[in-house]
Amino acid sequence: MVLPDPQARPGDPAEVMAAVDLGSNSFHMVVARNQHGEPSIVDRLREMVRLASGLDADGMLDAASQERALSCLRRFGQRLRDMRAHQVRVVGTNTFRRARNGEAFLVKAEEALGHPVEVISGIEEARLIYLGVSHHTDSTDGANLVIDIGGGSTELIIGEGYEPQNLESLYVGCVGVSRAHFDDGKLSAKRFERARLAVRLELRPVAAAFRRRGWKRALGSSGTVRAARDVAHELKLAESGVTLAAVEAIIEEMIKARRVEDLQLPGLGAERAPVFAGGVAILAEVMSTLKVDRLDISTGALREGLLYDMLGRLHDEDARERAIRAMQRRYHVDLEQAARVEATSAVLLEQVARGWQLSEQRYRQLLIWAARLHEVGLDIAHARYHHHGGYLIGNSDLPGFVRLEQQLVASLVTLHRRKLDDPFLDDLPSSWRAPMLRLVVLLRLATLLHRSRSPSDLPPIRLTPGKNSLKLEFPQGWLDANPLTRADIEQEEAWLQARGFELSRANG
Repeated sequence: MVLPDPQARPGDPAEVMAAVDLGSNSFHMVVARNQHGEPSIVDRLREMVRLASGLDADGMLDAASQERALSCLRRFGQRLRDMRAHQVRVVGTNTFRRARNGEAFLVKAEEALGHPVEVISGIEEARLIYLGVSHHTDSTDGANLVIDIGGGSTELIIGEGYEPQNLESLYVGCVGVSRAHFDDGKLSAKRFERARLAVRLELRPVAAAFRRRGWKRALGSSGTVRAARDVAHELKLAESGVTLAAVEAIIEEMIKARRVEDLQLPGLGAERAPVFAGGVAILAEVMSTLKVDRLDISTGALREGLLYDMLGRLHDEDARERAIRAMQRRYHVDLEQAARVEATSAVLLEQVARGWQLSEQRYRQLLIWAARLHEVGLDIAHARYHHHGGYLIGNSDLPGFVRLEQQLVASLVTLHRRKLDDPFLDDLPSSWRAPMLRLVVLLRLATLLHRSRSPSDLPPIRLTPGKNSLKLEFPQGWLDANPLTRADIEQEEAWLQARGFELSRANG
């Protein structure tokens, strides 16, 4: 998988940008122009793919669902080429997270679309949803509750202004619940009750905290909520938005129909009907459990959130930078030491970037993030703190990070000292193994050179890179005057040699 350049900047203020949301039920694409820091929408595409319906009992994505998805992505890719979009972000959600053969499918998806696909966590999905919703509603007057029911997961967010404060992602979605409880097309009161019970169990760990936090306004942002609104309006159950009473009445009408194929609900599209039962079961239970009597409908969603996130990155408001700073504070990182290691890492990278093919900004960004966080594990224990740090980074909710980015930073931190025994390096896509090992070597050298934690400047060090080697040249006599550093480098030579990498040194 290829990560996009996190610092790419357009030369034209009206540059075309696009956001693609590969959901478990539908694929969406929105194309916009950057007009003075605001996205001006020029095109939207949506196709009902129902990717989640292709997951079998073993978590494997079947061939038919893959082909539906790839056909859609080829059409999206053509539109992106025709519109000459320069800034493109593509995210995969719940089904991409769950599919056991997801990595192989990603390769084909990226080829069909012509752009890299970022698999995001449920919490990152929730953050982006809130970002899209908050920019499409008045978010200045009290807290908002946002409910987004997707094909494979349901996101709940409470936030004020543009900042989310409570984020949750539940493992229930309209496709999954429909398959589990209405797969044969039968609709009955008992089936709806079983479906709602499953949702209630998922809600149980988070419901009390959300109710305690409270909100002034509740908003729905998904296709399920909009479909429920349309049906409620046609049946004259609600004038605007959707109420809990209207949802309960819709369920009663569905029970009367007895089968999905016999549904005659006005306002319900034929492509939504097969997963509508699962969607309204989730909606009814979420509203009931959280005591939401009425939902307003937001026009913003995850894809709009992606656009605003891209604009933020272009204007130095990158959520990932904020996440790194927050983690440094949370785990009491020595900021001066982190800054020393960061600065040295950057200097070392500059010398080898061309020879090691590490000139792209994404490599520098990964190395800098790892340098800033390399000591987070010390807040747990000094013994094996690099492993503690890697675990914390890999398993924390880091807003703005996609799954691969987070894993790469975690692996760099885990491998920054002692033996290189993290199996993740061997499990990486082949295109990442060589650059990651080289970044690991640079981070290890930077931390080694600052092991004394002294504020004194280091001497100039010349690096000569080879394919699987690196030669260090220190000023004449410096290593003799710093025997502890010499001993550390000798140990480092042995550890890297065990990994098939040759580190050598010379005095002047």
